[in-house]
Amino acid sequence: MPLKAAAGRVLAAPLVSPRAVPAFDNAAVDGFAFAAASQSATGPTRLALVPDRAAAGHPARAAVPPGYAMRVLTGAMMPEGTDTVAMQEEVVEDGTGLTLARPMRPSSNRRRAGEDIAAGAALFAPGLVLRPHHVAVAAEIGLAHLPVFERLRLALLSSGDELREPGDSLPPGALFDANRYLLQSLLRNLPVEVDDLGILRDEADAVAATMVAAAGTHHVILTSGGASRGDEDHVVRTVERHGRLHFWQIAMKPGRPLAFGHLGEALTIGLPGNPVAAAVCFMRLARPVLARLAGADWLEPRAFIVPAAFAMTKKPGRSELLRARLVPAEGGTGQAAEVIRRQGSGILTSLTDADGLVEVADSTTTIAPGDPVKFFSFNELGAV
Repeated sequence: MPLKAAAGRVLAAPLVSPRAVPAFDNAAVDGFAFAAASQSATGPTRLALVPDRAAAGHPARAAVPPGYAMRVLTGAMMPEGTDTVAMQEEVVEDGTGLTLARPMRPSSNRRRAGEDIAAGAALFAPGLVLRPHHVAVAAEIGLAHLPVFERLRLALLSSGDELREPGDSLPPGALFDANRYLLQSLLRNLPVEVDDLGILRDEADAVAATMVAAAGTHHVILTSGGASRGDEDHVVRTVERHGRLHFWQIAMKPGRPLAFGHLGEALTIGLPGNPVAAAVCFMRLARPVLARLAGADWLEPRAFIVPAAFAMTKKPGRSELLRARLVPAEGGTGQAAEVIRRQGSGILTSLTDADGLVEVADSTTTIAPGDPVKFFSFNELGAV
């Protein structure tokens, strides 16, 4: 891909620098370059000025003999015969020479060739999701193109007769479809190409026809709704009948109806219909799978251990992901996790009130205020 289009893509081959950065020793400040050996060992030093100067992109034409200095500007190639730069504020100049009040450490204010990147250095490994600073490094070493993986082609669907598009009329018993807009936004932070296939009606044959057709043209089918065991939940049954269902239902709250399978060569991920459950399952479980399939490293979010600012009891055997905000810890040192009061999986505003998720292990039965808990920020979960 052209470098301008590489941000957000996944690097497909090792990136090795063909050159050193910087390519030459250069001045780190505006000032005067000279040889450190020309200085007096203890007191002030008088240096004559060479009638030339060096600027960025304009190397000096003359060398600098011992006992002399040359005017240099930031980024300029160090003139031949010099190894040290005095900032212009540190000298007294009179037009023909300058005086250093005290000796300077050799190589002061000098950037050495290759101090950032050595020629032949292995910079980035395949699987890296390229961010702006990675692209900048590629530009710095002179690369105009980068090898990247093809984007995953993903078909996005919602399921349910009750769903309507935002902006349409809303008859009794209907709901606006928030899930597709939520998932589209989360998918923007992944190297995927999304085809929004809209809303599936609760008709078994129509659901099967749409999903099987999508499987022929996409790497992944991502659905929300239709993943429970109700009479009109046709998404998972389609995968069972026409493909391979790897698992269905997990011991996690929210998110129990999550399903993974295959239709042909396309991975199917069936998210719950409740919007919070869909978001939590996507961020914690589907997101790293999609990244890995796209060639990226597994995006396991980093957890931060913070004290709990809440108490809870639960039964063993099921993990829970609680929406939580960070608040000042008791005593005013550090931060603690406070659980959002309304935790229902249909309460979408509980996500807007939160800073991230507290993960409670399946073996945990009680949490008291002050107990350490595992907190995942939304940034770590890709909700940025």
